[in-house]
Amino acid sequence: MAEDLQDRIVFLSVPESLRGRIDHHEHGHEEFSIDPEIPIPVELAPGESSLNLEELSWEMILSGMLHVISADTKPEWTNYYRRFVLTLRPDIRGEFTEAAILKAKNGDFDMALEILAALRGLFPQFPPVLLNRALVLEEQAAALELAGREEEAEKQYTAAEQAYGEVLALEPPFPNAFFNAGHFYLKRRDYRRAKECFTASLSVDGAADPQPGSEGAEGSPLDMAALLDEEKKENAENILKEIEEGGLDDESFQEAYNFIRQGNEEAGLASIRSFLERHPSVWNGWFILGWGLRRLERWEDALASFRKALELGGENSDTRNETAICLIELEDFPAARKELETALRDDPDNVKIISNLGVLAMRQGDDDEAAAFFRIVLDLEPDDPLAAQYFAGLNS
Repeated sequence: MAEDLQDRIVFLSVPESLRGRIDHHEHGHEEFSIDPEIPIPVELAPGESSLNLEELSWEMILSGMLHVISADTKPEWTNYYRRFVLTLRPDIRGEFTEAAILKAKNGDFDMALEILAALRGLFPQFPPVLLNRALVLEEQAAALELAGREEEAEKQYTAAEQAYGEVLALEPPFPNAFFNAGHFYLKRRDYRRAKECFTASLSVDGAADPQPGSEGAEGSPLDMAALLDEEKKENAENILKEIEEGGLDDESFQEAYNFIRQGNEEAGLASIRSFLERHPSVWNGWFILGWGLRRLERWEDALASFRKALELGGENSDTRNETAICLIELEDFPAARKELETALRDDPDNVKIISNLGVLAMRQGDDDEAAAFFRIVLDLEPDDPLAAQYFAGLNS
């Protein structure tokens, strides 16, 4: 817990009015006896330094207990507080899962993770709770990456990978965790790990079905059952086929990606050229080659590689955005605009693309249009430093 939150948790002796059993017909499915020897944690309202006992409510007690459970500050009492909460709120798993989904959809990832931390404390080994946490961390990392906040994104991707590792280690195994981890590694271009996860998702028997109330909302990316449905099985099989036919689990491909991501472009280029000698028709290889060349500012060579990637099937917003960067530097502005506008149609909220449209407008001398694009970027991502710098310069 953050320090200010710790300061808002006070421990009370059990009031006489709360002693005894809680009516399980009213509050839950099992009888629960309040232990007068264990103090009750209560969360004070923000700004309050003391508690008026006349204002004490069950919600204040539940909130205090949830914070203590999620932070594990009183491990000797955790099981007692856990049973207390579940007696009062037997449907809390479903309610909190829905709340976390809503917060994540609205971009409030920190609050979603706080809610999931409470659920993790209540259900420490429940697979959907652990998987939901990994999914939210992944979504947060992707949002940071889209906003151009690469360093922060990498930290969250690392946290997401660790969260996936936690759920993948469960026994019995949970096939949906392997399926979602496969997509995580696919996005990270770690095709060897993706292949391992998708293979495992199809081969493991799966844990028992999650209990009612644990699922996410229908149609949500956090929605899951214990076993893969036929659509997911087909998806996993198709991806495995693409990886194997394209040789994407080749060690040199992963080496190239890692080298370039770490700033060792020359070593990355050597690895990806080795890959392309064996797999000349795989667009992903040409994309990685172009990426490394672009980072070295070898604009013409990079452009040729990205165009090869597009020709071989890599027609996505990332490839077109990278192609446009090269075209801007080569001052082929009409072609650059065409690529960026096509990319934006496929990915309308991608701030990198919008920011590059602003850069293109600046290079063409249209400061008003450039400022408009950077204003859109700042509306979508207020902390974008590059857009803020350009916008301030255009309006100075």
